[in-house]
Amino acid sequence: MEQRHLGRTGLRVSRIGLGTLTWGRDTDEHDAADQLKVFWEAGGTLVDTADVYGGGEAEYLLGRLVERLVPRRDLVIATKAGSVLEADRRFDGSRAHLLAALDASLDRLGTDYVDLWQIHAFDPLTPLEETLQALDLAVSSGRARYAGVSNFCGWQLAKAATWQLAAPGIRTRLASTQMEYSLLQRGLEREVLPAALDLGVGLLPSSPLGRGVLTGKYRTGTPGDSRGASELMAAFVEPYLDETASRIVDAVATAADGLATTPLEVALAWVRDRPGVVAPVVGARTAQQLTAALSVETLSLPDEICQALDDVSAPVHRYPDQDWSTL
Repeated sequence: MEQRHLGRTGLRVSRIGLGTLTWGRDTDEHDAADQLKVFWEAGGTLVDTADVYGGGEAEYLLGRLVERLVPRRDLVIATKAGSVLEADRRFDGSRAHLLAALDASLDRLGTDYVDLWQIHAFDPLTPLEETLQALDLAVSSGRARYAGVSNFCGWQLAKAATWQLAAPGIRTRLASTQMEYSLLQRGLEREVLPAALDLGVGLLPSSPLGRGVLTGKYRTGTPGDSRGASELMAAFVEPYLDETASRIVDAVATAADGLATTPLEVALAWVRDRPGVVAPVVGARTAQQLTAALSVETLSLPDEICQALDDVSAPVHRYPDQDWSTL
């Protein structure tokens, strides 16, 4: 699998990442082991997790598999911290919480360091410089090799990245931002992507298959074994089952027919090769599903197909998102 630099850093990662959102919850150790082995054998290196996935079970499961199944040196392990399950708040970006969460993650993962440590979301109740100081301390102490953020909007990303760049050699440059990005969700193109491109922050798209909808499996209804049929995940999928999404999915299916490939490969190839994208993070229920996603490595979409998909899925850009001089 082709390797790409993560932002303007020396870290190289596979251009498809393996997500572990369902590990320890819907994906047991046997299936997780099969996925990790398939991913590694295909040349994949980037494995993305978080301290809250499966209530910590995803990290624990990954830690059990590393070394026993795949050498630690062959993986780029990325995890996140900052999400909390408290009645009065969803995110805690305080230095105390983040550093304690990192230590707990390392313990579950059974490793001395993570390759990429990410702030899971912006915390409006904590000064941003305090949150970013936790990244600096993690890297300077050797517990993290690189640092990134996740789910920061445009101004939040720009402020954080600029703050870090203001003291080179002292503060840790942001390597990446992880955001939802697909043909069904192109909102980050308004402000997040321009900021990331300007500041040299690599983009790691989550849900690159539109929460599974872009595979085409919902075109004739909701399969019984799909996320959309799950009590836990139905609300996650439902926003992408409207008429607008249906038109985009039909266009993806038409492109797939013309290229003698699958809608999954077309949708994944489109986001993988967008400007600023380093590695879409793909989650799978089975090793078979993951294998299907990894087969995209040999596919490059023709320009006319990319343009057609761009057109059918184009987000509305108006003032002030669009350059004022073009209005």
